[in-house]
Amino acid sequence: TLFQSPDEGWQVYTSAQAPDGKCLCTAVIPVQGTCSRDLRSHQLRQLMEKVQNISQSMEVLDLRTYRDLQYVRNTESLMKGLDSRLKVAAESQKSLNAKSFQELKDKMTELLPLMPVLDQYKSDTRLIVHLKEEVRNLSGSLLAIQEEMGAYDYEELQQRVLMLEARLHACMQKLGCGKLTGVSNPITIRASGSRFGSWMTDTMTPSADSRVWYMDGYYKGRRVLEFRTLNDFVTGQNFVQHLLPHPWAGTGHVVFNGSLYYNKYQSNIAVKYHFRSRSVLVQRSLAGAGYNNTFPYSWGGFSDIDFMVDESGLWAVYTTNQNAGNIVVSRVDPQTLEVLRSWDTGYPKRSAGESFMICGTLYVTNSHLAGAKIYFAYYTNTSSYEYTDIPFHNQYSHISMLDYNPRERVLYTWNNGHQVIYNVTLFHVIKTSGEL
Repeated sequence: TLFQSPDEGWQVYTSAQAPDGKCLCTAVIPVQGTCSRDLRSHQLRQLMEKVQNISQSMEVLDLRTYRDLQYVRNTESLMKGLDSRLKVAAESQKSLNAKSFQELKDKMTELLPLMPVLDQYKSDTRLIVHLKEEVRNLSGSLLAIQEEMGAYDYEELQQRVLMLEARLHACMQKLGCGKLTGVSNPITIRASGSRFGSWMTDTMTPSADSRVWYMDGYYKGRRVLEFRTLNDFVTGQNFVQHLLPHPWAGTGHVVFNGSLYYNKYQSNIAVKYHFRSRSVLVQRSLAGAGYNNTFPYSWGGFSDIDFMVDESGLWAVYTTNQNAGNIVVSRVDPQTLEVLRSWDTGYPKRSAGESFMICGTLYVTNSHLAGAKIYFAYYTNTSSYEYTDIPFHNQYSHISMLDYNPRERVLYTWNNGHQVIYNVTLFHVIKTSGEL
């Protein structure tokens, strides 16, 4: 589970055994878990800082010594002249008249600036002694670290840690499924379009596809913009246009493995449109599904049928008269659009703001307006439900599209003309046998 990262290293909190024999662990992982956070690296960084300080001190000392040496050299002739005059005065005191005495006094005055230079030499001598002690301490510290690290080179150790981290992240990807425990604050990607719409990336896992699709409006629309990358989407550049053969209804569209799945306007027909061939591959009616604002989400907008993808595949969320307006969740074959299995959640669709699937669980918000929260969860693996209380910050006060992308593990939303994403926190239960 990813919480706020610790300051140092990897941490595992509160390992315990549940009554059913499962081991429950919470791992707190640093945002950038690199070698830069280990103890040896911390000590080496401190040593590097000391070396840098010593180097700077040596440079200053060298510059000052060179400057003072030049000054001493320049005063050398002055000192020799003064020395010869003093010798003459000492040998024949009669020659030391008032004029000669004043000349000696002037020469001595010229030598007065030499006094602070000599004082600085004394100070620099003490500094050199201090620097020699620092170097001696540094050598001892480096020897101690070398003994602790043994035969391994530090760069080799760093590479080994990076490799282990890569393996750990790969393991986390395999963990994948879990129970939703939190949603981050919203991250606004772009502000564009009308109040209602949808935007998405391919939900196929794994996939190197970085394209972004953009569908403004909630009914009778046919124009889909395809941006090459997320950065192109942010800047509004490098896009192509697809004109769908059939208009859409609502905002519950999803892209899965290069195809767009959407609800055909004024019908309960599901359409699979392939972007590369620019053609409809298949279309099929969802038997009994309400349409044309018969059973929409609380915000309306022809949102009767909502397609979504999670780690296990393609789903359709809708309602029938037979289910008395309660949300129906159906597994759908992505090739044929045939309904494989359905569940009646018992939750009234008109009371739901939006919904999304994660790991076979349908999560439902209680409103599309400000103050919304994730209020209800239906587990298809056990055909059971529970009421939840997961905060959900609705920044722009009107959500008309909410979908989970299992490849990126984020929620995509269209919020009052803003394209926004949320990170999710999943809680993983790991059995003692090592199976998920």
